[in-house]
Amino acid sequence: MRDRRELAGAWSSFQSHGFAPPPAELSALISHYWWARWDLRDQPDYTQLMVPRPNVQLTFSTTGPPMIHGVARGRVTRVLSGRAAVLGVAFRPGVFRRYLNAPVDTITDRSLPAEAVFADLPPLDLTHLTADEEPAPPVDALNDYLLTGLRPDPPGDEAARRVGEIAGSPDLRRVDQLTTRWAVSERHLQRLFAEHVGVSPKWVLRRFRLHEVTERMAARTPIDWAALAADLGYADQAHLTRDFTNMFGEPPTSYAARY
Repeated sequence: MRDRRELAGAWSSFQSHGFAPPPAELSALISHYWWARWDLRDQPDYTQLMVPRPNVQLTFSTTGPPMIHGVARGRVTRVLSGRAAVLGVAFRPGVFRRYLNAPVDTITDRSLPAEAVFADLPPLDLTHLTADEEPAPPVDALNDYLLTGLRPDPPGDEAARRVGEIAGSPDLRRVDQLTTRWAVSERHLQRLFAEHVGVSPKWVLRRFRLHEVTERMAARTPIDWAALAADLGYADQAHLTRDFTNMFGEPPTSYAARY
């Protein structure tokens, strides 16, 4: 039986989320900071669905050590319990190679201790994230750390630009459109994205096309699924449903009930 706390925004009764932009000097490397906090001390554990994004994440938690999370290509869940909080750093797609010192696809669909990538991370005090007031991320020391010793990475910068253009161009739907637009070979794009983004250009195209679906769900207005499928370039509604289910783990109508 489905957990009623998943439906119609009921999750907001015991958890909250926040976001913050990085400082200007880190804006080319970090997409945003985010935090989540919850209080389930008088409730059963809750299984949280994590939305797939093309970002490598660095997370700090009140209940465990810092972790690195590679890009997840499909459904990922986390079990929330007790009272706790997490602060995350979402790196811009394409830039994490300079920290990892290995192809980013080596950590795709994986999580690993942050100490495997970052030595001597500054400790972050997250206790205030479980307080009642709206928190601000305590990241000044972390910002300084992430800027220290960075090396130029022109291919990574190219990958970041390519992903940014895909995100900002809803008319881009196929890999052959990318190769024509950028005058590069498909092989070059495949290698560039594997090395620096961790997922294929086709996956990134699919993810940003489906972003429009979740945005319309969040608006809580009626959706004409057949018309939406046509708007997004799908052959039919069934194709949209298959694509969405493969990435998010459930059909779009089921996912929409979360809002």
